Amino acid sequence: MIVGSARDAATLLAHHFRHVAGERIAVLHLGPERRVLGCDESAVTPGDSAPLPIRDILAAALKRDSRGLILAHNHPGGDPRPSAADVAATRSLARAAASLGIRLHDHLIFAGGDCRSFRELGLL
Repeated sequence: MIVGSARDAATLLAHHFRHVAGERIAVLHLGPERRVLGCDESAVTPGDSAPLPIRDILAAALKRDSRGLILAHNHPGGDPRPSAADVAATRSLARAAASLGIRLHDHLIFAGGDCRSFRELGLL
């Protein structure tokens, strides 16, 4: 499958966040032409914040020979707007990934039946 838009990615990733009480992170790994190579998912973290495991994400991307990534996580509180911490962590991941020749295509936040795209919001 090829992921051509935030909507495509949201459709693929939404099931990872249904009926989850805490926060979860999922990473879609993309190959050439944005073809899906696989997906990694973190365990659910109790509460409303989970640290972004940049090192683990990039190690998995290198192992899969990913050319691109789409990051997603949920906000159990129901507000899909990115926090300042979300923006800072996403930018750190994007810089680190770029240094390895991997593009962070988007970061999606699922909450309250909605999904927000960093790319569409101009944050990436």
